[in-house]
Amino acid sequence: MELERRGTGNGSWAIEFQILGFSEFPELQLPLFTIFTLMFLLAVLGNLVIIYVVCANQHLHSPMYFFLANLSALDISSLTVTVPKLLGILLIDSKGISFSQCILQMYCFLSLTGVEFLLLTAMAFDRYVAICHPLRYTMIMSKRVCTLLAAGSWTAGFLEIMSHAVVISRFSFCDSTVIDHIFCDLMALMKLSCSDTSVIEMMNFAEGGFTAFIPCLLTLTSYGFIISAILRIRSTAGRRKAFSTCSSHLMVVIMSYGTMLEKPRDKSSLAKSLRKKIIINQ
Repeated sequence: MELERRGTGNGSWAIEFQILGFSEFPELQLPLFTIFTLMFLLAVLGNLVIIYVVCANQHLHSPMYFFLANLSALDISSLTVTVPKLLGILLIDSKGISFSQCILQMYCFLSLTGVEFLLLTAMAFDRYVAICHPLRYTMIMSKRVCTLLAAGSWTAGFLEIMSHAVVISRFSFCDSTVIDHIFCDLMALMKLSCSDTSVIEMMNFAEGGFTAFIPCLLTLTSYGFIISAILRIRSTAGRRKAFSTCSSHLMVVIMSYGTMLEKPRDKSSLAKSLRKKIIINQ
């Protein structure tokens, strides 16, 4: 598809992108649709059950489970942003997506990724307080503090990426609108644009530092203090009990950072990354 969208990029709003998905494997469309649908439904159902149980059970009204419910809500949102469109491509070959919808999908996906990093950091802080300052845990991790940490994570994640959406919405797309991915990815749009992408590249680098490097550093610092505190516990049973309170969160951190920091560059690796995320969310 040949286009002519030059100048300020205002004409780009009339573009309809074509997301290829797995169109080069027509014989696999139905099997892939079935697999992704089942995994998507299981992931959403699993996260809904977690949210319901946390809200319904008074014994689970604690900071750790509060953040877990937030993480489940985020996982549902993240999957809902990308998977339904992919299913439409696989089932009815609905490849078309308008420019505004594509920008919105990219914005939501990147924002939710940032929110996840920040929520994991808040959960690491919660585990740090629980292990290193158990006597002051209730006072420090009050309901107000937990609400502020969660609200701050969601707000910062969505505000921080807004500038990316504004900049890329002014890009010009001159030659092709075919996105060789399974959703509107930032890097895919940058490759298609005939505009100068140096600004968005610098913004992307800075965003990576804010939403990935700094939270990762804070999480590692928290676990450094946690491990140090656990090693000072004399009894083996005490160390085991202390470690068990943060082991599940540590596992989620490792899987989430490992999956997100892969930065898949093609459809195959992108599909693997999405599949890993669905499995983790179960």
